[in-house]
Amino acid sequence: MLLYGIVIMLAGIFSIVCAVFDFNWFINNHRAKVFVKLFKRNGARVFYIVLGIVLCILGIVIIQ
Repeated sequence: MLLYGIVIMLAGIFSIVCAVFDFNWFINNHRAKVFVKLFKRNGARVFYIVLGIVLCILGIVIIQ
C-alpha cells in the first residue's frame, strides 16, 4: 500500500505544479479541454490545484 500512496501523492503534486505554473501542454491537453470549457482556463487551473490537494491527502491516508 505504501507504493500506491506514494504514486497517488506524486500525481497530486504533478497536478498542482502544472496548474500553478500554467503549463500550456497540461491545460491544452485534450482531456483537460472539458474542464477548460466548463470553468475557463483559470477555473480549470483551480480545479487541478484542488484535485492535486485531494490526491495528496488521499495518498497520505493510504500510506497510514
